[in-house]
Amino acid sequence: MDFNASLRRAIKTGNVILGQNNTEKCVKEGKAQMVVIAANCPENFKTQLAGYENIFIHTFEGSSVALGKACGKPFMVSTLAIVSPGESDILSLKRTA
Repeated sequence: MDFNASLRRAIKTGNVILGQNNTEKCVKEGKAQMVVIAANCPENFKTQLAGYENIFIHTFEGSSVALGKACGKPFMVSTLAIVSPGESDILSLKRTA
């Protein structure tokens, strides 16, 4: 599976929430099926997310700049939440973990 292609397809056809504040809100509301965090995401936010049960967290190997580019965005993205994958197979990462 090509993570970047799957992520772009999820953004295009599904419902993906970008940014720490929006991701946190989405997780609190129980809407997030999966959270992706950049390797350089602040530790306090990672710890905060780890406190939630039943949420799958995938660590993106690159920086927030690289994650932004993977999303097709011209800005940094340190974290995002997958609410609905659309036509993407990105949630298959949950099965392989």
